[in-house]
Amino acid sequence: MWVNQIILAVIGLSGGLVVAGGLFSFIIELGVVADFADRTHTAEHILLYEDCVAIGGIAGNLISVFQIHIPNGAWLLPVFGLLAGIFVGCWSMALAEILNVFPIFVRRLKIVRYISVFVVSMALGKGLGSLLFFFKRW
Repeated sequence: MWVNQIILAVIGLSGGLVVAGGLFSFIIELGVVADFADRTHTAEHILLYEDCVAIGGIAGNLISVFQIHIPNGAWLLPVFGLLAGIFVGCWSMALAEILNVFPIFVRRLKIVRYISVFVVSMALGKGLGSLLFFFKRW
């Protein structure tokens, strides 16, 4: 009986390791980490940033799998929500940048002068949508 449990654990952990490795590789390949390091002029710390991404993923998995209780965790929910929103927003913007959606859109509509308004509007829309979703349960 315990042999079956060990085999299932090895298969589950191996599958999770492969999927997590693929996801982290995808994040790195999109260039999110490298782009942030370039924009903040801290390219010498890029390995630290990549390690932080991996450690954050591992910590999130450990908290999810083992359901670790965090004392006064309700106070951390807004911080987590903000950071998760930033992460998803950066990831989607990096994916859109790879696909060259925004440069083509900006050139076609001739809105180069108003690109900052466009980006801020997208961020506000995403934030408002999240607030409606979480507080109004829409």
